[in-house]
Amino acid sequence: MRNIRNSELTDRRSAAADAKKALLEAYRTAKEAAEPTELARQAERQAVAAAREERRIERERVKNEERERLQAEAAEREAAITAAARAEAEAREAADKNRISRVIEDEAARKAERDRRYANRKARQA
Repeated sequence: MRNIRNSELTDRRSAAADAKKALLEAYRTAKEAAEPTELARQAERQAVAAAREERRIERERVKNEERERLQAEAAEREAAITAAARAEAEAREAADKNRISRVIEDEAARKAERDRRYANRKARQA
């Protein structure tokens, strides 16, 4: 069955405008009704974002501490290697000095023995 009343253009326009107003009013009402839940969701999202940021900062802090610890361990190892190399060089130098002093002492003892024999020979000849 067709629309019984005779709808003119102005009637159709006013009906369309009324429908738009009704839709707009329904949207505004729904938006106002949903505003507290939207605020709650927004607050929840902000809390989640803040927690995420705190976790990121904590991970960064832990990573920095681990990096610093590894650098400190590497520095300690390097210092130990340097100290061991220095001690080895000093021991080698001391051994060389000891060997040189023994050679000099042996040479002095041989010279003293040679001088003594020479003096004895001269004493026997005289």
